[in-house]
Amino acid sequence: MDIQFVAQIDASADVVAFPVRKGELAGLGGAHGALLAAAAGQARFEGAAGTIAETAAVDGDRALRLILVGIGEGTAHDVERGGAALTARLQTSGVTAVQVDFAGAGNSDEDDVLAFAMGARLRNWRIDTYRTRLADNAKPSLKIITIASPHGDLSGRWAESEAIAEGVALTQSLVAEPPNILYPETFVERCQHLADLGVELEILDERQMKALGMGALLGVAQGSTRPPRLLAMRWNGGKVGEAPVVFIGKGVTFDTGGISLKPGPGMDMMKWDMGGAGAVAGAIKAIAGRKAKANVVGVVGLVENMPDGNAMRPGDIVTTMSGQTVEVLNTDAEGRLVLCDAISWAQKAYSPKVIVDLATLTGAMVISLGHEYAGVFANDDGLAAQLIAAGDTSNNRLWRFPLSPAYDKLIDSPIADMKNIGPREGGSITAAQFLKRYVDEGVIWAHLDIAGTAWADKDGPVWAKGATGYGVRLLDRFIAENHEG
Repeated sequence: MDIQFVAQIDASADVVAFPVRKGELAGLGGAHGALLAAAAGQARFEGAAGTIAETAAVDGDRALRLILVGIGEGTAHDVERGGAALTARLQTSGVTAVQVDFAGAGNSDEDDVLAFAMGARLRNWRIDTYRTRLADNAKPSLKIITIASPHGDLSGRWAESEAIAEGVALTQSLVAEPPNILYPETFVERCQHLADLGVELEILDERQMKALGMGALLGVAQGSTRPPRLLAMRWNGGKVGEAPVVFIGKGVTFDTGGISLKPGPGMDMMKWDMGGAGAVAGAIKAIAGRKAKANVVGVVGLVENMPDGNAMRPGDIVTTMSGQTVEVLNTDAEGRLVLCDAISWAQKAYSPKVIVDLATLTGAMVISLGHEYAGVFANDDGLAAQLIAAGDTSNNRLWRFPLSPAYDKLIDSPIADMKNIGPREGGSITAAQFLKRYVDEGVIWAHLDIAGTAWADKDGPVWAKGATGYGVRLLDRFIAENHEG
């Protein structure tokens, strides 16, 4: 979908949308003001964010479609939601182009116009790759959104926003793909195009990881015929020699639970257990796409967790790259085994000043926070505050959980350095405590448990049911607000 910016709407437009702040219907729509006011009254439309009311008008021999789009209180998130609602309304409607008149949208500024465009662009993502019998009236028709505002051509600023939207779309595509199509090797293939943006790629295969002693990551992968991969994506946009910020993602491309087999119902959804890795890849695309002035590395550990005759067993002890040993009591607590070796390798390879890992790690996080927030654990109060602020800005919200030595004893093993699960209570916290044991002294680190936010069973503010793209905008804002000069 193409988004364009102009000074005023074209008089020949036959589909026109009017963004409306809550309670500010007066004086809207020029010649069609009375008609729009009547349509609003009939629909009980008051301008709440994401609401829609529409009517038709006759202009000579033309029929006009006039749409009111609520942008609520006019906050960035409200305006984005309005743009998304317009796309949702028109995406498969048969309409190919719509013009948006921001002239009457209260005291709108450039940021409002860009936020509306961003919401519209984000909501346009969908995956129809495998639908061979899609009816014509269910196929996307909307091709162009032209936004008219007093601020004129915003295409220069829009290019940066569009780069972020493309990063989100990459993540959604990776998360949504079926596991027979997306597995460790093909995940790497899907990221090759990042090199065209100036991203340096490094790929470790099974042999190289074995030489490095990544017994935990390889232990998870050993039950699958799909070989594991570790992918590093480096963007050098900052000062030469400056230590990078490293994002690390859990990339379990399909998770059966291994020998600790998950229940059959719902197992199909475990294709999105690579949501953390997907978010990291999307964030690197966004950061590189807008040419961020920062050094950032994305590292993803990619495995498939399967239960064949060679699979890791409950009771096995694995030796991690750090040299620490882990008693594996549950092969379905595999994400932390992937992440711990990825964390160790990233520290050795890049000597980072900051590490942020993302993972669809625990069901306990979904029980704690539902699908509205992801959990954040951090060994540094300043880092936690920066991430939470970036989450508020991006609407990828975070809620902080504790780390404490009091929880450490829950994962101590009687025959190894640690075990990979604790008791049922505090499950998200003990998972974070496990990861913390692999963070070197002096490294600032945070862990984001995104189990409840990577996928949605219903439409959200700027996404349709399915992959949400959570984490991309959060990580991009974190870099923009804290690591760019």
